[in-house]
Amino acid sequence: MTQPFIDLADVTVRYGAQANATLALDRTNLRIAQGDFVALVGPSGCGKSTILKLVAGLLQPSSGGLIVGGRESPSSQQSGKTRIGLAFQNPTMLPWLSIRDNVMIPLKIVEPFRQHYAKKKRGEYAERAEALLAQVGLKGFGDKRPWQLSGGMLQRASLCRALIHEPQLLLLDEPFGALDSFTREELWSLTQQLWMDKRPTVLLVTHDLREAAYLATRICVMSSRPGRILEDRAVPFARPRTLAMSYAPEVSALVQELRLRIAEARTAADAAQNVIALEERKAA
Repeated sequence: MTQPFIDLADVTVRYGAQANATLALDRTNLRIAQGDFVALVGPSGCGKSTILKLVAGLLQPSSGGLIVGGRESPSSQQSGKTRIGLAFQNPTMLPWLSIRDNVMIPLKIVEPFRQHYAKKKRGEYAERAEALLAQVGLKGFGDKRPWQLSGGMLQRASLCRALIHEPQLLLLDEPFGALDSFTREELWSLTQQLWMDKRPTVLLVTHDLREAAYLATRICVMSSRPGRILEDRAVPFARPRTLAMSYAPEVSALVQELRLRIAEARTAADAAQNVIALEERKAA
């Protein structure tokens, strides 16, 4: 990987003032090639979402180097140069807009689409939204309001909104975590197909190791806070992957190895915290 699309080099992030600062990431390194699909897994509070915020340009590192789309961050121009799509656990649709208009929101605010929005919103852009909705099984639902759709349908629409402006980078923060298992698995298959069709660079935060094994080309295991990348594991399974494959022995073995690695990291972190607490009591 000579020119990574995303490069975190010894990145440290602290939240809060110095005396009461929380060390969220400590000298974290992560390199992602263009078109790769990387899943971040690890204990709660390990810094997965912090990395997502860094890459999205919503947060700047306290120290270390950050490159996104070949450009150094912080940069006021970075977000304008690399088109980014976002999808979260909560779809957050605007209730007064139709599903079609919700999906088209990025076209209204992101260049170069923004400058043509007034002229194309009822023609080309509406057709683009309808085509995406049809691709995810929501044909005919463009005129509905968000409150008229189920949670799974709203998450499908959220994926359309994240992709409509043809992002080079797609950031997914536990987008399926609130869904039932059947809907979640349907959306895994849909997300895989959308990625294979469009090939954006994807960074997925998830607690579901089987989800990571199904979707990702690489799985990065993070330590407990302060977060670091403990292991960067390639996922060797052929595509397109199926739900039946996700229960195969080799997938189950990978999931179990990752689960044990995360448990070991949590145990080590707990032991370290106990030592620190003991030293503090002695000092007091």
